[in-house]
Amino acid sequence: MSRLLIDRLVQPHLLDLQPYATARHEFGGRAEVFLDANENPFPENAYNRYPDPLQVTLRNKLAEIKNLRLEQVFTGQGSDEAIDLLCRLVGRPGKDEVLVCQPTYGVYAISAAIQHLRVKEIPLTAAFQPDVTAILKHSGPQSKLLFLCSPNNPTANLIESDRLLALLNAFPGLVVVDEAYIDFAGPGASVLPLLAQYPKLVVLQTLSKAWGQAGLRLGMAFGHPRIVELMQRIKAPYNLATPSQQLALQALQSEDVFTEQTQLLVHERERLAKALNSLPEVLEVFPSAANFLLVRFEDAKSTYNKLLENGIIVRDRSRVAQLENCLRITVGTPQENQRLLATLQSAP
Repeated sequence: MSRLLIDRLVQPHLLDLQPYATARHEFGGRAEVFLDANENPFPENAYNRYPDPLQVTLRNKLAEIKNLRLEQVFTGQGSDEAIDLLCRLVGRPGKDEVLVCQPTYGVYAISAAIQHLRVKEIPLTAAFQPDVTAILKHSGPQSKLLFLCSPNNPTANLIESDRLLALLNAFPGLVVVDEAYIDFAGPGASVLPLLAQYPKLVVLQTLSKAWGQAGLRLGMAFGHPRIVELMQRIKAPYNLATPSQQLALQALQSEDVFTEQTQLLVHERERLAKALNSLPEVLEVFPSAANFLLVRFEDAKSTYNKLLENGIIVRDRSRVAQLENCLRITVGTPQENQRLLATLQSAP
């Protein structure tokens, strides 16, 4: 029944698509002589062979960490690849629509627009929560995707569970929850356990933030096996390079480093929030469950320029609706955070 539910959302021509398959897709044993892919046979740089097209070792490790099955795990070039594939999978160009809750991560709307999908922007509430009534009011049979970000970028807050459950139970399409910053939100914050109950839920995560591997461009999508199967079908054959897979596996073996750094950043987040709140030019520091702070200043533009003149780059969000005079400030090392505060406290 779950498979049927998903298939009804997918572009019909993709259900019968035969993906590009290499001999290594089809071979399940242990090979010793590789004469199938027209590779250079001389391993002078260790990268003469194509990477594992299915990333089985990496996906198995992620499944173990996330307490999921291999067939529930998709890996790609950052979360952006998964976002793009989901738009292509279910969205009929010129016919279907994607809902996004602004302000949020801009790639959702861009990926939808590239696929020529109609983008409906539903403003978040004053508390930066999804407006369930408005979302459902503006959704219909052509509403194939709803993107939610939790903790949300740039507002840093988690989605309230009752709102998410209401949307999972009523939204007609796939509900995609982007959890890029979830490791900073504390235990029990992830919605991964809901996958067992909601086949139309897709959860995105990444190694770019808490795991400190932004340069690898490695993201994950977790979902129903049918969704993962179809994403594997339409992805590029070799979408993750061998070094990316190897380095990601190395990072995932270092959970002690991940835990230590995450705890330090959460501690620094609270210290930085307290210090910023004491500055006269700061009007509000919004609560954060991420590794950044959304801060409203009396004059965000002049503060932004002052920081820039002192070699400090933050993100100016003041031109976004509901975020007037707001800057988004990433939590850095203790030394970087101290330099930020010293610059803000200095005379103009």
